[in-house]
Amino acid sequence: MKGATDRGATKRDASGEPQGQRVAGHRAWRATLVGLLLPIAVGSAAQTPPPASAPVASVPAVAVKPAQAVPATGVQLASVLVPNPTPVASGFDVRVYEDMAQQLVADQRIPGMAMAIVKNGRIVSMRGYGITDTRAAEPIDSHTVFRLASLSKSFAGTMTGLLVNDGVIRWDSRVNDYLPEFRLQNEYATQRLTVADVLSHRTGLSHNAFDRDLEGNVDYRTLTQKLAYAPAKCLPGDCYGYQNIAFSLIGDVVFAATGAFYPQEVERRIFKPLGMNDASLGLEGIEASPRWAKPHVRGRGGWVSLMPKPSYYRVAPAAGVNASISDMAQWLLAHGGHRPDVLSAPLLATLHAPLVSTPGEMRGSWRRARLNAASYALGWRVYDYSGHQLVFHAGAVQGYRGMMALLPERDVGIAILWNSESSLPTGLLPTILDGAIGMPSQRWLDVAPFDEGLYASRNQQPTDDAGADASTATAAPR
Repeated sequence: MKGATDRGATKRDASGEPQGQRVAGHRAWRATLVGLLLPIAVGSAAQTPPPASAPVASVPAVAVKPAQAVPATGVQLASVLVPNPTPVASGFDVRVYEDMAQQLVADQRIPGMAMAIVKNGRIVSMRGYGITDTRAAEPIDSHTVFRLASLSKSFAGTMTGLLVNDGVIRWDSRVNDYLPEFRLQNEYATQRLTVADVLSHRTGLSHNAFDRDLEGNVDYRTLTQKLAYAPAKCLPGDCYGYQNIAFSLIGDVVFAATGAFYPQEVERRIFKPLGMNDASLGLEGIEASPRWAKPHVRGRGGWVSLMPKPSYYRVAPAAGVNASISDMAQWLLAHGGHRPDVLSAPLLATLHAPLVSTPGEMRGSWRRARLNAASYALGWRVYDYSGHQLVFHAGAVQGYRGMMALLPERDVGIAILWNSESSLPTGLLPTILDGAIGMPSQRWLDVAPFDEGLYASRNQQPTDDAGADASTATAAPR
């Protein structure tokens, strides 16, 4: 499927209780839910919506301390999620990974890509590789814009969390209270669906409901009405089913709660405060960018560039964000706890807390080898990566792929974006993670780094693509 998805999005998850449990039991459970979530409504603590009734696979916990006031400049911000992060393993050298990225674009194995690595609140690598378009080649740099596809879901969860902190909505708010015309298969399911259920893919629907219709250019409003006839595999809140259309209901909730359109709120509350100056939403947004990477598919003569398909831009919360790797570096820093003036530590702890088990994610090459548990939080996936917590999301639409990950205990973040449907770059992420943790070397890529002896100096600091010393780069000012 060439829709807005991430790895494992089309796999069926068998967790959750079967549909048809007694209504009385669920009413009692919901009453308990309200009591648990009441502190969150006033934004006073890092409370998290309760998980689905099926047990969530264990993921290593992250220590949290209260957010602190910081200078508006955002310079030298200390981590607020892990007070004393473990140093990365000896030998962790970003130049090795930059060299691997360069080899991936050699001879147009892939047209282009961009990668950012942040560590200890600093940008240690932020570069573009390859070209924007095989038909009209321009070099990709740190400000070249890519389509993020399902990486957009992390922005939807964060936008909602900001409104929860404001007291405008609650995680346990019922979607139907904001969207009175919205319907699911039956009235009880309609009344049961909450904001947190939508953002954690616990709507009760089967995976990717009506995505094929979305790809066939059926309009969003018609598709949300069709959800009333979608078969359910469980009651809302009880099991996992990855969604794009149902997930995007959160945009309608934001509008109903604030009177402002979702794209404008994301721009005002997230992009501008974090200094994500290249970021936008929608097809018009990417096309208006000074430089953007065209999507590519395979043709007989190699890679062929296309114009972006508009279909998944119609579900903006699920797949509507465009951003450069410079923007993504700021996003990683913010979610790593280095911008508490915008995203507080309690909010981040809530967004990253696992809510529902997703064992279908533990498939595929590096996942099968490295993951001990997998869950979904609020717009983010959470993995146990060989005993280390990993906050993650991937995305894919026609001609674009992307991955981003945070390793909180090492205070490391990685984002990789590319403008083709190749799977080649995916092995770069576990390669970097293994290097940060110090795990035994495993060949996740079919490229190898240059001999380290070729580097002029082992003590030389890596630089970003603008020539500035990357060791001095920090979170962007407000």
